[in-house]
Order: sequence, then C-alpha cells, then structure tokens
Amino acid sequence: MSHATDSMDSVRPDLIEKVTGRAEYITDLVVPGMLHGFVVRSPAVHARIVSIDTAAAKSVDGVVDVLVGEDVAAFGRWGLVLKDRPIIAVERVRYVGEPVAIVIAETVEIAENAAELVDVEYDELPRATTIQEAMAEGAPLIHEHHENLEDFYFKGGARPTQGSNVFHTYRNNVGDVDAAEATAAYVHEDHFTFPAISHFAMEPHAVIADFRGDALTVWTGAQTPTAVQKVLSRLFGLQIARVRIIVPFVGGGFGGKASVKIEPLVAAASWKVQRPVRVAQSISESMLTCRRLGAEITIRTAVDSKGRILAKRAKLLLDGGAYSDTGSAVATKSANRIMGPYVTPNLRLEASAVYTNTVPGAAFRSIGGPQAVWAKESHMDNVAAAIGMDPAEFRLVNLAGRGERTRPDLRPLDMDMSELVACVSQSSVFEAQGSNRRARGLAVAATDPANTPIANALVRLKIDGSILVSVSSIEVGQGAHATMARIAAQTLNQPFSAVSTLRTDTAVAPYDWGTGASRSTVVVGLSVESAALDAADQIFDMVADVWEVPKETLSLVEGGVSTGPETLTFHQIFHRTFGIDSGEVVGRGAITPRSKNGALAESPLFWETSAGLVEIVVDEDTGQIKVPRYASAADIGRAINRVAAEGQDEGAAAMGFGHALYEELEFEDGQPVNATPIDYTIPRISDVPPAFDTILVENGDGPGPGGAKGMGEGAILPVAPAIANALFSTYGIRITDLPMTPEKVWRALQQRK
Repeated sequence: MSHATDSMDSVRPDLIEKVTGRAEYITDLVVPGMLHGFVVRSPAVHARIVSIDTAAAKSVDGVVDVLVGEDVAAFGRWGLVLKDRPIIAVERVRYVGEPVAIVIAETVEIAENAAELVDVEYDELPRATTIQEAMAEGAPLIHEHHENLEDFYFKGGARPTQGSNVFHTYRNNVGDVDAAEATAAYVHEDHFTFPAISHFAMEPHAVIADFRGDALTVWTGAQTPTAVQKVLSRLFGLQIARVRIIVPFVGGGFGGKASVKIEPLVAAASWKVQRPVRVAQSISESMLTCRRLGAEITIRTAVDSKGRILAKRAKLLLDGGAYSDTGSAVATKSANRIMGPYVTPNLRLEASAVYTNTVPGAAFRSIGGPQAVWAKESHMDNVAAAIGMDPAEFRLVNLAGRGERTRPDLRPLDMDMSELVACVSQSSVFEAQGSNRRARGLAVAATDPANTPIANALVRLKIDGSILVSVSSIEVGQGAHATMARIAAQTLNQPFSAVSTLRTDTAVAPYDWGTGASRSTVVVGLSVESAALDAADQIFDMVADVWEVPKETLSLVEGGVSTGPETLTFHQIFHRTFGIDSGEVVGRGAITPRSKNGALAESPLFWETSAGLVEIVVDEDTGQIKVPRYASAADIGRAINRVAAEGQDEGAAAMGFGHALYEELEFEDGQPVNATPIDYTIPRISDVPPAFDTILVENGDGPGPGGAKGMGEGAILPVAPAIANALFSTYGIRITDLPMTPEKVWRALQQRK
C-alpha cells in the first residue's frame, strides 16, 4: 500500500540525516560537566597484578582521578550467562588489552598522556592461548570457578566443566550413529578451522555514563539496552527504573555491541568521580574488546549406496577468549547450524566453548553460523566427490522438504530449499559471456534465529493524525526504525510520512529483549502491529460510543475513520469525545512465548535460509582468487522494504567475502599481531563481485507482519564454502583453514602439481 504523499526519501528517514551529517552518534553528544576517560590496557597475556602506581598520573594538571580494580572490587563480577567478569581487572589480567585502569581527566588528550604514567607491575602466569593449549592436561585455569546465571539473558544457562577451561558443552543425539555407520556404503571425515574475526564496525565502542547518587544514565551504542540496564542495575545495586539507557544512532554493531561491553567500566568511572564520564575507543581498542569466536571442527558423514545421508557426527570446539560473554550460545547455535537443511536420521552433535588467554569472543552476525556452515558445506562437496556424485545433485537428494523436521526438537522447515538452489542456478549473472560453468561452487544454509519472542511496543495516535512509535529496537543501519514505522502506517492505513519512530530510551520505550538474531522485523514488528490495532480499537470505541454507530461498520482511512456514509477526521473524533481540541490514544502491544496461541514458542520462530552460487578465477602464479560473479538467494517471507532488504542481503554477503578471503584476527602466543585498522584487511567495494544477483523469495508464509520472516544473517553463510568448493572442483585443491589467502592457495596449487 503506498500513498502519493510519500516521496522516495521517506523510505528511510534516517538516511537523509546520515548523509547530511545531522545524525547524532555517541561521539556527537556533550553532557554538561562531562569528563573524559582513557583506558590503560594490559600488555601481558596472563599475569598477576603485583602493583599499580597511579600517583604520577594523578599529579598531572587536569587529571581528576584514576579508577583501578580495588576501587570497585566490592561490586563483584558480572556476566550474561556466566558471572566471570570484573568491572576492571582485579588481581590478575587474562588477555592483552584487558582494562587495568582508567585515567579520568578534563580532556581526552590529558587523560591519554597521563595514562602513560600509570605504572603497573605484572608477574607472568602460565598461559593457554589456543583451544588445544586450553584443553591440554594440566593447562592453567583461566577461571577457577564457574558461576552460572540460569535464564539471565537466554533461556537456560551454560553447562561448564568444573576444574577445566571448558565453560559450556552442548550435546544433541538422535538415533544410533554407530549402527548407521556400520551399515553405510561410505563414511567420510574432515577437519576444518575458522579464525577469530573482528567486527570492525565503522563506529568503535563509545559510552557516556552519568552516575548521580542512586540513579545512573548511560548513553551507549548498545544493541541490547535492556540487558545493559539489567546488568548495571544488579552490579551497582540500583532499581532498574533508576538506570536509564539512551541509544542514539549506532554506526554498525554486527553483534559487537550486543549483550554488554564497556558500559560497566564507564559507569564505574562516573561513580568514582560523581560526574559524567565519556570513553570513546579507537578501532584498535574495539578490536581488543571483542571478536568472533574461532573454531576447530571435525565432521563425519555416512551415506548409503544411493548417496542418501544415514548419519552425521560433528564435534565443534569454539575459542571463547578470556571471558564467556555469550560464547555458550554461540557454541550451541554452531551445533544446530552444522546440520544444514538436510534429512539426517542419525545425529551426534557436540559443541564446546573454551576459555583462552585472548580477546573475549562475542556474538557476531549469525552466531556460530559461519563457522559451522564453512565446515558442513565444504564437507558436503568432499563427500559428493568421494562417492562420484554431482555436488548439487547430492544436496538435492538429501534436502528436507517444506514441513519436514531436520531434528525432532526443532520446528519443521518453513521453506523449500530446492527452490533457492534453483534460483541461484538460474540467475542471470551466469548467462553472461565469458561465464565459466566449471569454476563454480554452491553452498546452502538453514539456521535457527529469533529464539526469544518477547517484545513490547507503544503506538501513540495524535489528534492531527500523526503517529509516534516507541520500541527498544535499535537502529544499527539495518532500517529497523523505518520498518516499524511502515508496519504502523500499514496497520493504521495512514501515510508513512505521518509516522515517527522514537530513538530508544529505556525511560520511555517499553521492554524488548534486544536487536539481533534477525528477530526485530518479526517479534518487535508483531508487537508494533498489535499496538497499532489496539490504538485503532480505542478510536473505533470512541466513534461507536459518541456517534452511536455499530463498531463493525467502521474502517480506518487516511486522516480518520469511515463510518460508511461519512468520514470523521481524527480531529473531529478527539474533539467531540474529550470536549477539548486535543488528545491522543496510546496503543500497547506485547509479544510473549504465549502469543498467537503459543505458535511463537517453538524454536526456531522461523528458519533463516540462504543459497549461494559463486564463480571464481584464480591466478595460478600468485594464488589470488577473483570473484567475477555471485548469486545469493534467501526466503524472507515478505519484504517490508525491498531496497533495505536487498541491502541487508548484499551487506551480509560482502561480509562473507571478508571472512572467506581476507579476515583473521591473528595471535602469536596470545599477543594480537594485527589488531589495528592498518594491518587488518576487510573487503573494499572493489572486492565485491561486479556481477552480483540478490534473489529474495516471498511466499508471505512467515510468522511476522504480512507473512515476513527475519533476514540479514543468512547471506553471510554460503560465501566461504561456495568459494572453497569452486576451488576444489576447478583446481583440485581443498582449503580447510580460513581465510583462503593467496599464499594458502598458491601453496596448495604447488602441492597438487
């Protein structure tokens, strides 16, 4: 439904603000009386803090104070799943980059210069900097105790192994894998690795905190403001209602600003000086704050003589770094995502998250997905080759159909995967001259997002027909606020230009679990739709009551309500109902696991699916891979904003090219080697395939408004394995360790020769 009054610039109101420079990010904000903090970070991998001397730093003109661990040790630890994190290092440090002090000064320059005068003496401890070191017998324990927080952030909790560095293990077994392997015509096993990867958002982490007595206000680029609010409330012993989280525009998050990051640290600095404190990190500092979990994956598949999968077993070890964050959930999801959209009657899945003395692992676009799908879809081509089957045919033979379960405890598939395979195979980008059918690789994925169907929304309809939408969804560049406005406009049959979505402020916006896992359009969208219907119902009640007409004869039209014979403007309705020339109705919408007769409770809420077909050219003298053509397909139910939906898919795929070809946060004996924007390579626009096709399948069969499903994570998944499969089919080399750098490719080509 479109309105003539809506111009193209109303598709995304935030875009105009961003390109004109009017959009306000954290670093644009100035709070009266604000001081600046600069973080002193550990150069040690794993060490005891012998002493911290802050006297010289404190004596610098303009320095107000220095915060150290012993100042806030009494507040204890915090966490999202495991309570393992001090506000700032107390007694010891567990990774290079861990905060050990914050210098608080009148300007950031004074704070940074004084930070060099903070003298910290360390006593080195034995370290475990890789998964293998951390799991070896007699490995140093990075945390001696595991304090579990059940149902704190996710439903359930971590399952740590006491007396070890394994802080979570997830297992899921179906059928009898051993018996199936014994009768199989062929069994094939592979081993893959996946590196740590930096989120590299354009905007690094930045927070302003203002601690006043028993109240705390925080301005932050958080993707999950209610989680930040809860952690700060419990950590500092404040009522939740006295902790206010305000989120302006966010310059990219990708999960690196999900859960809780530097907010407790900055809040503690403000508590120490009783004035507002701002900490704005550099990109290098953000690279030492969190990253994607690396992984080591062993996967084994048994097939019968016709190429049907009989059994699959997978063991995934994920490198969670020095603190758990949400690494336990990443591990669990990786096990779910290594199954793929295939019929597998016998399954043995085990995934563990492991502490290491490196930068903490965290959520990152499609948690556990790129790691698992990289292994699973590379492995599928290996199995196909071993049994002499075409890889696409091998997949089609084993794909689960619409309505079929891939595992008894998960929702049946809500899409037709073979349709997506057909979409990419028939894409127009491969019809062009010079296209080489031989040099192609295929990969598919089906992942389980949006597990937390909990959200609230307020929709306020004013006397002049203007509408305010209040949600805790965060605008991280994906267009969530425009989507919520569009849902409200369509539900109330009003022009999109009449709707404004408010910036998130927990003092005003109602509770939502958080922005991530492709859940906003579906879960928050449903709550907006529900709130809009509630507002409409209140308007209809007024008209039915005051004009004495049957409620069922009423309908919303632009600017008011039609009673059939006449149209009443909102102005007339409010004026006559209230007796004064002003007013509004406030519609409230809530989604819980019990909504829609429990239809949202089964996991996942919907399946997020993708297929990718790539064509590559390799320079055999240098090993460099060029990607001239790529087609990406996803079943998204319904596109609420087509241009934004295509942008989400393209952005995810572009990120996938980074994972596949360039990106790795490297550590040597725990020391970060390339944690700077100069040394760390991400894809440029010139690295995106010139012929790129984005195919969005819309069957209107999702659980969200108008049949929408979530999207934005799926397209990152097939890229790396599709490229590896193209390398394998065309050049006869199998790369098992990402990224596929020119050196790795060249060496593999030399070995093959």
